[in-house]
Amino acid sequence: MRLIGPPGRAPPSPSAVVSTPFEIAVGLRYTRSGRRAGRRNGFISFISALSVAGIALGVAALIVVLSVMNGFQKEVRDRMLSVLSHIEVVATDRPMLDWASVVAQAKRHPLVREGAPYVSGQAMVTRDDTVRGVLVRGIDPALEPKVSDLGTQVVAGKLDALVPGEFGIVLGRVLARQIGVEVGDRIALIAPQGTVTPAGVVPRVRQFTVVAVFESGHYEYDATLVLTALVDAAKLFRVEGVSGVRLKTADMQEAPRVAAELMRTLDPSLYARDWSRENRNWFAAVQIEKRMMFIILTLIVAVAAFNLVSMLVMTVTDKRSDIAILRTLGAAPRSIMGIFVIQGATVGLLGTLLGVSLGTLLALNVGPVVAFVERLFGFQVLPAGVYFINYLPSDLHWSDVGTIGLVSCMLAFAATIYPSLSASRVRPAEALRYE
Repeated sequence: MRLIGPPGRAPPSPSAVVSTPFEIAVGLRYTRSGRRAGRRNGFISFISALSVAGIALGVAALIVVLSVMNGFQKEVRDRMLSVLSHIEVVATDRPMLDWASVVAQAKRHPLVREGAPYVSGQAMVTRDDTVRGVLVRGIDPALEPKVSDLGTQVVAGKLDALVPGEFGIVLGRVLARQIGVEVGDRIALIAPQGTVTPAGVVPRVRQFTVVAVFESGHYEYDATLVLTALVDAAKLFRVEGVSGVRLKTADMQEAPRVAAELMRTLDPSLYARDWSRENRNWFAAVQIEKRMMFIILTLIVAVAAFNLVSMLVMTVTDKRSDIAILRTLGAAPRSIMGIFVIQGATVGLLGTLLGVSLGTLLALNVGPVVAFVERLFGFQVLPAGVYFINYLPSDLHWSDVGTIGLVSCMLAFAATIYPSLSASRVRPAEALRYE
């Protein structure tokens, strides 16, 4: 460091020497000093490298894990919405008689695209000695593809085979296997509302012919949902009109807001509910799990921050004589503190940038990476016979990346506080006594 100015000029004052560039220059110099110094400084540099690696691995792990969790959530949500509708409008006190006018009124909203009626009810399906409880949904085969993807999920038969009056039925693949039926077989549906006769209440039983089998990939719907023609379901449950209408929006993420706005414009006897309300417990559990995983994995970054504290404490101990000399030259305590804040922040920012880069790269290529690991070690991460998907989905949210990077930088800055305060309190006389 040059303290004597050019000829003809007075030496610079200590306040001019101790400036922000001076603090940054010394802090950065201490960060890389171990590359060309002795054994002790080499060890400090090694600890610094470990801190960078620890922060990078922690940040990368957070990004990858949250991206995979987002991917699973999106996968399950999409499979739910292939069966469910974005919004359902139901009548609260009586069946809906004029469903066409309700659909027309709902389509006045700029985000509502299509609508279709449905009849819903609980029943039991029987085949020989096998009995299963099911949810019966009566649909219009011509309108249903406009509000759901069930038409593309039929694996046997055709959805168009649901002809009104012929009492055809479409089953989920899991349910079809459980009761042992295929397309063309006949099953019986038992409605919970019985028929009153002189001999007592007799259950209403109707024979149906299996015309198609679908597979949504979601066990709950594949095992409990059956579809039939709208007219046939109304006859089975003795319903006049329909149970409600299913609406499809331009953006499913806007469905909660659209449902709330429809509630203000529709008849007070109608109630609109979006897809998130129908599975509120599941989505709430996923969000809680995501938050807890974020907190748990943040501890990895916190451990790396502890390494950063250790590195800075050793650096302060090793540089006590340098600190004393700087103090005698006029450096203020806050400037000494700034030097080590710069050093720790540099390590933290470098680790965060490396972690964000590595995590983003892995999150965007989880599929190929997992496939390579499976081929290399000869095992399958998600066996198809156990899980409903046999690959790791990933959905990278840049908001998560930003939050993780911010938390990592905050932990790195917090790790510099104690060592920097300790450095600013070094007394020059005591530090130079045995030098």
